[in-house]
Amino acid sequence: MPTALTTTGCCPKCGALIAQFDVNGKIIDSRVTARSLDLKAIARADGEDEKAPWHFKLLVVSLVVYLAWRFVSLFI
Repeated sequence: MPTALTTTGCCPKCGALIAQFDVNGKIIDSRVTARSLDLKAIARADGEDEKAPWHFKLLVVSLVVYLAWRFVSLFI
């Protein structure tokens, strides 16, 4: 069983076109190349659909608790 696609985005075994997804899970209609990439549109993106992962939030909360404890321990 092959683990990669051909350069055209097709299955090397059966030749079927495989749907490609971006980071947010949306289907990419066309192949992204240097000519089709619009950097200005990416820079204008508002980012409303992007959320911080739960483990990052846990890390931030843990850091705040740790630093608060270190501050309190200065006076104990």
